[in-house]
Amino acid sequence: MHPVCRRCPIGSLDPPVGPYDHTLGPPGAELTLVEYGDYECPYCRAAVPVIGQVRERLGERLRFVFRHFPLHELHPHAIAAALAAEMAALEGRFWQMHDAMFTPGPPRLSQADLAGHAETAGVRPERVLWPATRAVEDRVEAGFNAAVRSGVRGTPTLFVNGEQYRGEITVDDLAAALEQHPTGS
Repeated sequence: MHPVCRRCPIGSLDPPVGPYDHTLGPPGAELTLVEYGDYECPYCRAAVPVIGQVRERLGERLRFVFRHFPLHELHPHAIAAALAAEMAALEGRFWQMHDAMFTPGPPRLSQADLAGHAETAGVRPERVLWPATRAVEDRVEAGFNAAVRSGVRGTPTLFVNGEQYRGEITVDDLAAALEQHPTGS
């Protein structure tokens, strides 16, 4: 455990990162950052540029993974947004849809907004709207259940090299935590 208790691991990632995940960076990177997020969450939106800067700082040493944890009781569009991202993933456009939904400013996630994001991402709009999204409901639900098993209770929840991170979400703190205990050490 880390000497600073707010960085002590309180949960382990279950399941570990695998081929079913949405990743950026080399598959065999020495460092791994996993985010459980919600497209409607203001804190997830605030974390986007921080994670981008951490990715830039650590370069090819880092693999970043995004997993869904839609807090539908707080965010009425969260599930639809997660489903839209998964539908875009079926066409190899997950990250384009992810980035479109996390554009700066307040979240725009109504059905009309999702259709617009799909066009921006290079996906036919009808592919990301109900009833087409029924095809990926099980995937989003399974991801939510995996998050609960891993101890996720809110968003964003980050896992640094497989262990839940409790520090501040700043570039310096995240980069230091990642480098302190590389994956496999």
